[in-house]
Amino acid sequence: MKKLLLLMGLILFVVVSPQTLSAAKLMTYHDMVLLYSGGYHRTHYWDVAHTKPYVTYVDENGKEHWMFDAFLYLEIHTGRGKMFASGYTDRPTDQQDWKRLADHYLQADTCVGALDKTIEAAKQRLGKPETKHKVVIGLPEPLKNQKNWGTASDGRKLDLAKDDDRIEACRWYIDYVCKRFKEMKYKNVELAGFYWIAEEATNTRTIIYRVGEYLNKLDLSFNWIPWFRSDGFEEWKELGFNYAYLQPNFFFNETVPYSRLNDACKLAKEFDLDMEMEFDERVQTGFGYRLYDYMKAFKQNGCWHTKRLAYYQGCLALYNLYVSDKKEDKDLYHTFCKFVVEHPVK
Repeated sequence: MKKLLLLMGLILFVVVSPQTLSAAKLMTYHDMVLLYSGGYHRTHYWDVAHTKPYVTYVDENGKEHWMFDAFLYLEIHTGRGKMFASGYTDRPTDQQDWKRLADHYLQADTCVGALDKTIEAAKQRLGKPETKHKVVIGLPEPLKNQKNWGTASDGRKLDLAKDDDRIEACRWYIDYVCKRFKEMKYKNVELAGFYWIAEEATNTRTIIYRVGEYLNKLDLSFNWIPWFRSDGFEEWKELGFNYAYLQPNFFFNETVPYSRLNDACKLAKEFDLDMEMEFDERVQTGFGYRLYDYMKAFKQNGCWHTKRLAYYQGCLALYNLYVSDKKEDKDLYHTFCKFVVEHPVK
C-alpha cells in the first residue's frame, strides 16, 4: 500500500501544471469591480471622491460596510486611434503607450493612490479590514502587426509578429508595473495580479500560457473575462488563467432574453467559471430592470452563493447611482450594494 501511495504521489507531481502548483500562493478576492481609465477619451478621474462609493457602502440605517475587495484598472484603447486589444481600432499601441498606461494607474492622488487614501480614511471609521484590498492591472494584448513596439529589458528591439517577442513585451510590462507599484509604497492595497484585456483567445492562444507561468512565478494571478461563448472560454484553465469570469452579455440589448442569464450560469457551472455582472449608465434611463434581472438570476442559479464575481459598470454607473436623488436610483443602489456586501462567498 505504501508503494502504491508513493507512486500515485509521483504521478500527481508530474501531471500538475505550474499554474496549479503555485495557485496556493495567489491572493484571493471575491468581488472585483472594473474601473476603466487611461484613455484620452475618458472624461472622469478616479480621485478620492469618485472612488469612495466603491470602497464602502452606507445602508439606509446609516451603517457603513466595506464594499468591493478588488479593483481592476483597465483600458481598451488610447482614445487617439490606438488599441490595447484587437478589435477596437486599426492601430496597435507601443511600449510608450503601455508605460503611460501603467504610470496613469500608479499615481499618488488618483487611481490606485486615491484607492489607498480612501481605504485609509475608511479605516478610521470601520477599523482595519481583515486583509488589504487587492489591485489587478490590465495587461495589454501584444498585437502581431506591431513591428516597432519598443525594446526589451536588454535593449533588444521587439517585433510582435514573433511569439517570443510578444511574451517578452508582456514580461517587460509586468516587471514595470511591479517596480512602480513597489516604489509608490501604498499602505492599504496589494498588487494581486493582472488581467488579460483580450476577451477571446483567437489572437493570443499561442502565448497566454507562458504569460501565466511568468505571473505565477511572481505569485501574481492571471485573470480573464471572456465574452459569452467567446473563443477559448471553456478551456480557460488549459490556456493558463487562474481566475476567469464569464460575461453573460445580457444587459446591453433588450432583445437578449432573460434565458441568457440562466444559460450563462449553466455554462459557468459546467466549466468552473466565475461570473461577471454587467451594467452601465443606462441603469438610470430605463435599463435598471436588467440589473435587477442579473441579481435575481445569479441568486436563483446559485452563482451568488458559490462564485467569485466581477462587476462591469460602464465608466461611472455605480457612482452616478450613489449621487442621484431619484428614488428609483436610490432603491437600485441600495439593492445592488447589499447584493455585494452580503455576497456569501466572502
